[in-house]
Amino acid sequence: MNLLRCALISIALLPALATGEAQQPGTKPVLSAQPAATTPAPAPAETAAPATSGPVDVSPNYIIGADDSLQVTVWKDSQLSASLTVRPDGKISLPLINDIMAAGYTPMELAKDITTRLQKFITDPVVSVSVLAVKSKRIFMTGEIGRPGPLDLTPGMTILQAISTAGGPTPYGNKKHMYILRGESNKQQKIPFDYTKAMKTGDMQGVTLLPGDTVVVP
Repeated sequence: MNLLRCALISIALLPALATGEAQQPGTKPVLSAQPAATTPAPAPAETAAPATSGPVDVSPNYIIGADDSLQVTVWKDSQLSASLTVRPDGKISLPLINDIMAAGYTPMELAKDITTRLQKFITDPVVSVSVLAVKSKRIFMTGEIGRPGPLDLTPGMTILQAISTAGGPTPYGNKKHMYILRGESNKQQKIPFDYTKAMKTGDMQGVTLLPGDTVVVP
């Protein structure tokens, strides 16, 4: 009887022995663990560098005014270099020299003044000043005009160019009797301008726009 039982057990174990899966008595089967498939983490998105506007092309004789944006660069000294806006009082603030008047100077004159002031603190400073945005030279458009409001007066801009930039006169505007208001309210000058004539003949009628002018389209 015992021989028959042993034979039956041996027959039952043959498939397991053939595949190498027979285990020792009292032990748990060992499972071959496969590494879990992992999805590689996406690479962090590259952060674009903030866009910076370069200097505008102004005349060497350009006079800096309030609200103009400037770039003051001190060679090999990023801590003293700065991009800043001229305050309403005409001044800017820089490290070491604090407040300094900028309005009324050309960029070259301002650079020379900053250089002189920095010589008290550093050896042989090399300073450059460039204009990033012209905002001190503005005129104002009002009346029957496409886009009334302030308008930046670029160098050499004619009154026709200003009117065009502001959207042109509306269908209800009196094109022959436009005028420019110039000066303070108590001493204001009224300069007539015939838009129709200027468009037909190119005659600007001696009108040159100045900062602070108000172009009125009745």
